[in-house]
Amino acid sequence: MHWNRGTAALYEEAIRRGEGVIAEGGPLVCQTGIHTGRSPNDKFLVQEPSSQDNVWWGSVNRPIDVEQFRALQETTLASLEGKPLFVQDCFAGADPSYRLPVRIITECAWHSLFARTMFLPLPAGTEPSQHVPEFTVIDVPSVEADPAVHGTNSGVFIVVDFSQRLVLIGGTSYAGEIKKSIFTVMNYLLPLRDVFPMHCSANIGEKGDVALFFGLSGTGKTTLSSVPNRRLIGDDEHGWSNRGVFNFEGGCYAKTIQLSSEAEPQIYATTRRFGTVLENVAINPETHAIDLNDDSLTENTRGAYPISFIDNSVASGQGGHPETIVMLTADAFGVMPPVAKLTPAAAMYHFMSGYTAKVAGTEKGVTEPKATFSTCFGAPFMVWHPSVYARQLGERIAKHRSRVWLINTGWTGGGYGIGRRISIEHTRAIVDAALSGALDGVTFERDAVFNVDVPTQCPNVPSEMLRPRSTWGHSADYDAQAGTLAGMFTKNFKMFESEADVDVVRAGPR
Repeated sequence: MHWNRGTAALYEEAIRRGEGVIAEGGPLVCQTGIHTGRSPNDKFLVQEPSSQDNVWWGSVNRPIDVEQFRALQETTLASLEGKPLFVQDCFAGADPSYRLPVRIITECAWHSLFARTMFLPLPAGTEPSQHVPEFTVIDVPSVEADPAVHGTNSGVFIVVDFSQRLVLIGGTSYAGEIKKSIFTVMNYLLPLRDVFPMHCSANIGEKGDVALFFGLSGTGKTTLSSVPNRRLIGDDEHGWSNRGVFNFEGGCYAKTIQLSSEAEPQIYATTRRFGTVLENVAINPETHAIDLNDDSLTENTRGAYPISFIDNSVASGQGGHPETIVMLTADAFGVMPPVAKLTPAAAMYHFMSGYTAKVAGTEKGVTEPKATFSTCFGAPFMVWHPSVYARQLGERIAKHRSRVWLINTGWTGGGYGIGRRISIEHTRAIVDAALSGALDGVTFERDAVFNVDVPTQCPNVPSEMLRPRSTWGHSADYDAQAGTLAGMFTKNFKMFESEADVDVVRAGPR
């Protein structure tokens, strides 16, 4: 048992075992094989008495029965006999009042380094006997499930058992499954303690004002929250308690494909540092130089690094109650306004909807814009019914008078292929105005289709851009496309109507 090995020692083990190579500058570069991303169809929750009445069962939270899990557990543990293993004792949750002690057991040295990087370390001088884990992850990529015996969909499995407080992962070398399994656990446990778990980034301004950024992949969440004039609390997972916001993690897990020193200088710099773990990044076999533009292995190239590598990060991982909440969407239909102010009811509606749009070329078979709805901006990790999380959001918005903005980073002047992407300069100007309060005193107009309040002016943004209908060549074309997208919203929200308040339902597009 390699117990709580440090970064340098894990580097040595990974290299000795042939798990990766050291690239120019010092990062450890590893490949994950055929699984270069999460396997959502292979994630299961054990259907057992202590938790089954709280779980929103369905396509996201798939059930597996106790006997099947017991058989899978026996198979997994038997596969470990005689093998050297790596153990990391650490925490999830920067707030000591709500942190979860976890133990991550892996068969790969680089997975142990990943866990050490992404979670919060034990305080200096802590003996292993002093750490009592409340959840354990056993990660064994070399073992595969038998669907006929274990009730899985394939040889890959990510299974959570809340009764044993145990996670089993097998059949995949994608390290992100370790991180997201604990996020799933936090999404279940924290609402039981009146803490709101969130899939968002968070930062804090010079005056101590905290902002949250919700958004799916491709909406600009990381880019817009990582700015020089605000300090980064965290880039992905947070909780909101009665004391404020706190990060779940001690590291960041950023996409690195086409990362540039000009657009993201601090994140780019981490890809040249000792202590960073790079996944599926192309490397020159002779010079060991990395190529962040090479997507030959996958477009989902990743870098895991300590959040301390970001110069203006918040060391405590904590902040006060958010003054501003930003919900990001990349509307490829080109019909949603670049910025709109949301009422608490509308905030709950759009939070439960979690809308963005995929564009042609992002996925095999996608030839035109495709609406994507991921409830709570993180459907794969939500255990309770979405209304539970939405109510937590609504209660906190009302109590702390947080301002909520819906910001579209997608297209204007027409949909994808006709219009143009809203420039990052204009989006940054909108975010700056929302955070500074510059939009508080302007006049607003109600968007007749999307039922939100749109400002008539915004500093450093052309006023005509704020009214997307006026940017289209033919208003009738806009009306037809806007009506189509509004219908998609309404159809998607049908699954939530029985649990949502009437004012929330009425706050959606018309």
